Amino acid sequence: MSTAAADGASLAGRLLLALPGMPDPRFARAVIALCVHDGAGALGIGVGEELPGITLHALLADLDIAPGVAPDCALLAGGPVEPHRGFVLHSPDWAGEGTLAACTAWSLSASREVLAAIAGGTGPARWLVALGYAGWDAGQLDGEMQRHGWHAAAAHGDLIFAQDAKARWHAAWQAEGIDPALLAPVTGRA
Repeated sequence: MSTAAADGASLAGRLLLALPGMPDPRFARAVIALCVHDGAGALGIGVGEELPGITLHALLADLDIAPGVAPDCALLAGGPVEPHRGFVLHSPDWAGEGTLAACTAWSLSASREVLAAIAGGTGPARWLVALGYAGWDAGQLDGEMQRHGWHAAAAHGDLIFAQDAKARWHAAWQAEGIDPALLAPVTGRA
């Protein structure tokens, strides 16, 4: 895979944290687990906002999968692109057909197979289910990284799988050693 970041390094496997003052209100306080970042563009899964009124068990019922041992939990707003398409961000201890190993902290699967494995107790040890994704065309994320909007944080896999969704943005900044209350909502120019 070619890389697309301004410095030549891929940002796949990093958490994108929305800076205060993010110009796109859909991404205010967003935490996005970036899974792909190359010359063709980027794809990430939002992990900082729960979808109201939809749960894993309801999704499994829609797919005719018995919930088995899967706990019922809220689904996440993965992003504004294809909001009815499901994705499972999970620990890399499980892989099925089409699983993308994004980094050492997480993998991404979008198949019925991973949901059936979770319900059957044979799936990944840690997982999050999201609807939709955040996507960028070739060079688009690179341009956004040069303007006010995003901070590329370390993966912090333990944080995204163990922390409550609503607390992930603040916790991720703290894990970076940054108090987000001290961040300015605009970027200056020299």
